[in-house]
Amino acid sequence: MIDNVKNWTDRNIKGDPVIWMVVLALSIISILVVYSATGTLAFKKMANPESYLFKHSMLVLLGLGAMYVAHKLDYRYYSKLSRLALWLSVPLLIYTFVDGIRLNEAPRWLHLPLINQSFQPSDFASLALIMNLASMLSKKQQDISNIKETLIPILIWVGVICGLIALANFSSAILLFITCMLILFIGRVPVKYLAMLAFVGILAGSVAFVVGDRGTTVISRIDSFISGENLPFQAEQGRIALANGGVFGKGPGNSTQRNILPHPYSDFVYAIIVEEYGVVGGVMVIILYLILLYRGIKSVADSEMAFGGLLSAGLTFALVLQAFVNMGVVVGLGPVTGIPLPLISMGGTSLLFTGVSLGIILSVSRGETDETWDMKKNIHKNMPKAA
Repeated sequence: MIDNVKNWTDRNIKGDPVIWMVVLALSIISILVVYSATGTLAFKKMANPESYLFKHSMLVLLGLGAMYVAHKLDYRYYSKLSRLALWLSVPLLIYTFVDGIRLNEAPRWLHLPLINQSFQPSDFASLALIMNLASMLSKKQQDISNIKETLIPILIWVGVICGLIALANFSSAILLFITCMLILFIGRVPVKYLAMLAFVGILAGSVAFVVGDRGTTVISRIDSFISGENLPFQAEQGRIALANGGVFGKGPGNSTQRNILPHPYSDFVYAIIVEEYGVVGGVMVIILYLILLYRGIKSVADSEMAFGGLLSAGLTFALVLQAFVNMGVVVGLGPVTGIPLPLISMGGTSLLFTGVSLGIILSVSRGETDETWDMKKNIHKNMPKAA
């Protein structure tokens, strides 16, 4: 039995094994903490707590399944898909802003009637933009300073996508923009062009700030953080949870702040982790994300193609930066945002696209050679056409 499992794993599970182990560890933590954090929600809705455990476990498995499928594909296929995905994301973001499902005064979701689930187009658009940036830069490495052919398309796409996301989710747009800047820096774009991109980002952000729904909220949150007065209720209760945790925590399922914190299973799930597992548990989660960052960057060095390196770097930075911003907000290092903790927070869209992103990183880490790619193309060309 053990030999059969090992043989199946060797045949089907490819890529960096350390990344697989980190993802499995964070997934287990997610199931344990979300199960604990949803107890009060189940009580309020007169539902069985195990129903939330089952639903979240299925969503975690869905994310792992998406990761598995994505890692089986040659990452070079994503270059072809990126432009189509980017064009599709524009009308999705516009429609979401105009007629999307509003939560916390922000239209961020679309309802999918066939499966009765909510879908957050900003996650799809972020993935599409990162893939397309990596594709464009890899194709223009020999002509990286060409303003017309290289810089202008990049400026347009980054400005449009980040601006549309900022209409309803300012913090996610800022993180995506920072990730794009990092991709361009790694892609050897001159600093003067990065300054132009920064100007475009400021311009797009200003328009979204005025036209969008989050301007007033952003100002109030930044003001309360800087002044230290009128601390948001969620931030205050999150810090109480951190203080209650101590060094070793109160034990699994023994959180008290889960009964008070709004949405303790999503934005502030890290506070529940520290309360139940202490500083030790909180530090272990940080270490897991740092390992993920290191292994994702390592695959950049091992990649034989510019596209693979840029793609892995962009997706890794996006995930780890989001994680550290989320944890930083919980411990009081930044104003409150609505950014979930990747791989841990409850949420279908987030888990799905996080799984796809990690699958692509694993596909890059497989290190498929150019000869293999050429062989596939030659086989396809030489196949007899149907009569």
